[in-house]
This record gives sequence, C-alpha cells and structure tokens, in this order.
Amino acid sequence: MKRVLTLMLMAGIISTAVAQKRVVVSLEDSGADEIVHYWDNSTAPHSNEITEDEQMNKRFDMTQTSSTDFYIYKADPAKATGQAVVIVPGGGYYKLSMKYDGFMIGQYLRSIGVTAMVVKYRLPNGHREVPLEDAQAGLRYMRTEGVKWGVDPKQVGILGSSAGGYLAGHASNVTPDDEKPAFSILIYSVVDGTKRSIQRGTFGLMLGTNRTDAEQHSYSLHNLVSPSTPPTLLLLADDDIRVKPEHSMAYYKALKYYGIPAAVHSFPSGGHGWAGHDEYRYAEPCKRAIKDWLEIMRAPKTE
Repeated sequence: MKRVLTLMLMAGIISTAVAQKRVVVSLEDSGADEIVHYWDNSTAPHSNEITEDEQMNKRFDMTQTSSTDFYIYKADPAKATGQAVVIVPGGGYYKLSMKYDGFMIGQYLRSIGVTAMVVKYRLPNGHREVPLEDAQAGLRYMRTEGVKWGVDPKQVGILGSSAGGYLAGHASNVTPDDEKPAFSILIYSVVDGTKRSIQRGTFGLMLGTNRTDAEQHSYSLHNLVSPSTPPTLLLLADDDIRVKPEHSMAYYKALKYYGIPAAVHSFPSGGHGWAGHDEYRYAEPCKRAIKDWLEIMRAPKTE
C-alpha cells in the first residue's frame, strides 16, 4: 500500500511539472476592467500543440501562447456609443505584442465611448485554424455578453495590426456572413502571402513548413474579399519596409472592386510597429482617423 501511495505521489509531482503555465497581465498593468479566461488547447475546438509554458517579457510581449483570454475595456455608460471593437494584436504570429497593439488601443477606444476587447489568442504554430477560431470567439463573446455593457450586437467590429491585421482581415472574410464583424480596422496589415518576407514570417508560421504556393495565394486577404466583406479602414506608413504599402493597397483595390466602403490613411513616415505609441509623430491623426471611421460606421445608413 505504501508503495502504491508513493507511486501516486510521484505521478502527481510529474503531472504538476508538465502542466503548462498560463501568463496573465494584471488589471492594473493592462488597464482593463475585466479579464475573462475563455479556453485553452484542451477545451478549444482545435489545439496549436504548443506544450511549453507561456512566456512574457517586460514589454508584455507573449510567446508560446496556448490559452485564450479576453481583456475587457468597458466604455463609460455616460458616453458609450454602443459600438465595440475586438482587438487582435500583431507580432508576426511568433509573439503577441500585447501592450501597444492591444492594451493601449483598448484604453483609447474606451476613452472615446467604445467598448473594447483585447484577445490574447493562441499562436498558430502551423495550425492555421487556431488564431481564427479565437478571434471569432471574441466576436461572439462581445455580441452576447457586451449587451450588459451597452453594446449593440450589430455594431461590433474588429481591429488588428500587422499579423493581427491579417487575422482581423481573415475573420472579416471567412466568418459566416451573419457573424462577420460590422467593420474592420487594419493597421499596416499583412495581406499578400506570396511576398517572400511574409512567406517566411506570418504565412510560414500560419500554414506550416509544407505549405504550397497555391495555399499562400488562396489565403492572401485580397483574394478572399467578397460582396459581404465588411467596410474597412486601412492605416499604414508610406516608408514601411517590413510590410510594404502594397499589401494594404491590394486589399483596398479588392474592396473597391466589390463596391465595399473603405478608407486609406497613408502617413508619410513611421515604418512598422507604431500602433498604440503615443509618441508616434502621427499618433493624433491616426486616432482621429479611427474616431472618424467609427462615427461613420454608426451613422444611420441612407438608401
């Protein structure tokens, strides 16, 4: 009996040792009003098969994410517009840039009366369906639970930058029509998977090492646009060499082919990675462009 108990205790120690560590940013550090743990690899429809502990540095960049959390920023009821935005941070699909691509944008949206949610999503690790189902889960959650915070389910949009922009655009196009976001905001978004640098980065990590040219083509956002793609605001810097302006312009051209409302703001400089940075030279024009777009999106539609 003693030997059995010893073996059971040893098994418990081993089980504890291999359990994945989940990383969560505090309410104080994220500026969020609420944090919701949604699911992980053991409970979500698909797993990204990451088994290592989640990691986070001092900048709140996360890697090896295998669980999904929602950071909620609730608009003040006194000035709430009824709109909500689901934010999916960038990071090239090898990390999540939670602070600037997520928390700072969430705080700004809350300040202008828009409820926001930053999705800590599971990185693809070659499992293309995983980030998408996390983004779609965020949209569903905001529509159903957001009503308690004054959110109009028909006014839930999505925002992402860089690889997060790709994810936001992907969700905007392949989600069933009755569940699509009402609008999209894509900031220096990855679009064209046939570009060499993107093949090695975002698309390589999403589609895996056995990806084909045909897959890279078919997953490129401008090839997914249809008449049901939501209205889209595109923000970029003209001197971005990491994700060149041609990405956003290819998407804009596809949107206009189908007559979908869209706007492009190309700032003269800034390169890549300036979203959420208040010290960015064009931070205020960027914020105004987002605020104006949101006002247009909630204006009554005329025939």
